[in-house]
Amino acid sequence: MQIGILGGTGPAGSALGARLASVGYEIVVGSRSKYRAMEAVDKLLAEWPDRGLRIVAGDNAAAAAADVVVIATPWDGAYGTATSVAEQLHGKVVICMANALTRIGKEFQPLVPPRGSVAASVQAAVPDCQVAAGFHHVPAKELGDLDHPIESDVLICSDFPRATEVTSKIVASVPNMRPLDAGGLSQATPIESFTAVLLQLNVHYKTRVAVKFTGIPEPERAEVAEPAPPEPSDG
Repeated sequence: MQIGILGGTGPAGSALGARLASVGYEIVVGSRSKYRAMEAVDKLLAEWPDRGLRIVAGDNAAAAAADVVVIATPWDGAYGTATSVAEQLHGKVVICMANALTRIGKEFQPLVPPRGSVAASVQAAVPDCQVAAGFHHVPAKELGDLDHPIESDVLICSDFPRATEVTSKIVASVPNMRPLDAGGLSQATPIESFTAVLLQLNVHYKTRVAVKFTGIPEPERAEVAEPAPPEPSDG
């Protein structure tokens, strides 16, 4: 499976790309500038030379042409970015991991976009794609450190069962990460907002926290889905 990451040059996008590539996915790091994406890919490959990471660079259109697309842009750029590649996103699962937050003094505070969440804004921008909100609470630095496993639950919400299923399989392919179905896309509002609480805990305790819930049975681990083989030619 090929996964394109819009905004893949930022801390969260590049960290997610490295982690997913480390478990076998082919990653397309996208940016408004292909050259900036190339610099980000070169940096990742130089940092992990022995991992055999399948990561390539492209502009946002190239990343949006992948099988599954992740939006990892700053929150206020998510709508415009999705709109700019709407044709490539037709019918696809789109995972939105952006959080609408601001920092006032020493405190992080959530912002509420017009649609209630960044994920809902992306869904409104491209109505015929299938948006799932996910990966909001995973600390980027730990996510990108391939020498150490990252233990975290990932809350996923979507109005489309297929989007929830595909996102869950991607999450479950990473050791020690567990996907949890958190319901419909309306739940993206509190999920995104809760990131401000986690960041505040990081500041107060000088750490990087991840979310882990108790009392939920462990699901079976998923393997990386491979593309279906091509149909045999009649000729």
